[in-house]
Amino acid sequence: MDHSILHQADWWEKTEDNIIECQLCPHHCRITSGKTGFCGVRKNISGTLYSLAYGHPVALAVDPIEKKPLAEFLPGSKALSFGTYGCNFNCCFCQNDSLSRGFYDEEKFPQYVPPIAFVSMAKKYSCASIAYTYNEATVDAEYMRDIAIEANKAGIKNVLVTNGFIDFAVAQELYPLMDAVNIDMKGFSEDFYAEMCGGQLKPVLSAIQLLYKLKKHMEITNLVIPGKNDSEEMIASWLDWVEVNLDKKVPLHFTAYFPAYKLKIPPTPKHTLWRIREEALSRGFTSIYLGNI
Repeated sequence: MDHSILHQADWWEKTEDNIIECQLCPHHCRITSGKTGFCGVRKNISGTLYSLAYGHPVALAVDPIEKKPLAEFLPGSKALSFGTYGCNFNCCFCQNDSLSRGFYDEEKFPQYVPPIAFVSMAKKYSCASIAYTYNEATVDAEYMRDIAIEANKAGIKNVLVTNGFIDFAVAQELYPLMDAVNIDMKGFSEDFYAEMCGGQLKPVLSAIQLLYKLKKHMEITNLVIPGKNDSEEMIASWLDWVEVNLDKKVPLHFTAYFPAYKLKIPPTPKHTLWRIREEALSRGFTSIYLGNI
């Protein structure tokens, strides 16, 4: 293929023998020439790292902002939403694996969409915001950054939906460009992240704390999976953490799981979510939302 059409990635360094260390997320993948990292969209081509996702959205729609989900940011407005292929997790319960585990055909890329085009589309469809969503937006961080810069110039809000698994130094560059974020906290234990997601909890908590310190509008979603992350002890520990490190006004979403991708256990019972909501409200949390019920 013609490599000149690809966008050179940021946040990496070359080590020995044309091996690249990607520094975008905590995986810090060491990528040999001709290969991609864990995410499947950052490729070492002859000792230079390229973003296959830059300029190549594969999902594009106008959504209500509440679908992100954001319950308390520009309610009733529309968000121009898009995603690419790729994810830096491999959750066995992924709700959108066609994109997160999808890959680009390098011989036939989707039509190139420059960052400025999103501003025109948002205005055309009366969207108050542009949402980076569907797959994990972190893996196409350069594209997201460049779109966000153009959106900010035009007075259009930027909305990020993310797993929060990002190198802290990169987060310090990207997150200030955002206006609102919904961040997934998959399950409040390192074991859950290691076994179910192929990742780590600690960097996600650091990302959450950074967003809070930046005073960004933040809502946090926990997909509740029976027998995996729904114990009273785990939920209580999560609420403890939010209370100590954030505050009780941060909107928390607890969402029902349905069988998807590789995980086929039965869906989350409604009474589990009701129990979690009652526990949170009894502790003084003020913005508790239940999803998928």
